[in-house]
Amino acid sequence: MAPHWTDADIPDFTGKTALVTGANSGIGLHESLQLARHGAQVFVAARNGDKGRAAIEMLREHVPADRVELVPLDLADLDSVRRLAGELAGRLEHLDLLVNNAGVMAVPSRQTTTQGFELQFGTNHLGHFALTGLLLPLLLAATDSRVVTVSSVMHKVGRIDLDDLQSERAYGPQRAYGAAKLANAVFTLELDRRLRAVGASTLSVGAHPGFSHTNLQNTGTGFVARMSALVTPVFAQSAARGALPVLRAAVDPLAHGGDYYGPHGVAEMWGYPVKVPYTRTAHDAELGKALWAASVDLTSVDYAELAEAA
Repeated sequence: MAPHWTDADIPDFTGKTALVTGANSGIGLHESLQLARHGAQVFVAARNGDKGRAAIEMLREHVPADRVELVPLDLADLDSVRRLAGELAGRLEHLDLLVNNAGVMAVPSRQTTTQGFELQFGTNHLGHFALTGLLLPLLLAATDSRVVTVSSVMHKVGRIDLDDLQSERAYGPQRAYGAAKLANAVFTLELDRRLRAVGASTLSVGAHPGFSHTNLQNTGTGFVARMSALVTPVFAQSAARGALPVLRAAVDPLAHGGDYYGPHGVAEMWGYPVKVPYTRTAHDAELGKALWAASVDLTSVDYAELAEAA
């Protein structure tokens, strides 16, 4: 292995199936490209059909056409999540890899999902919570499958208010984003705990891309958004580099459940992928149980296969 982990370290994924959410652009597109290059059949999940088709065309310039397939998914609509999970359940015998990559960032004013959840919490956490639970039978049917959930350095400043998960009493764009990304981290670790409790071979692993140049920085308004527009092109690493921690979490044979990967550089903002720590809050077992229970209640996805671990 080279001194730094790169896409050259991705093992052969021939015969394996993967689903990547938010795969039509940014780090999700690069994750899909590298997984397909190494032999996987990749379901490229995208909300926007036109952007998704453009992504598939680009991917097929680099990989065999039958290795990538566009599937519609709007994580802000649990009906869309259920439709995709149902379609895959009818087509596949197993799923080797689920990459919970999609997200929205710093939405300027409080908006809601189709089911009425605050948009960032509903999309980044609840949508992925529901998708993972609905696809869990396919994941458990595979040998050594993985769920990789993408968080952010912003999870370190996030706070989850269990009495105001929908930010109805107080909303701030960055505050809501931090809470959603902390929820991603808490979910990753709680899912790992429950998988281990039932002796499953499926791993729950986390990752974050550091400061990477993606379309997430193009959302929002105001001073923060203007500064981001100026700083990102100059200082951010490429989306291809930002995808590496997620890819390592997805394929590194030395990874363990509950591991978290991010860039090795200063403040985990840039660099090659290494194991990095979650905050102490992310490891709070009581918070994990409470958020899990609330998420089951809100999504009506109960993870019946992990009931013994409750």
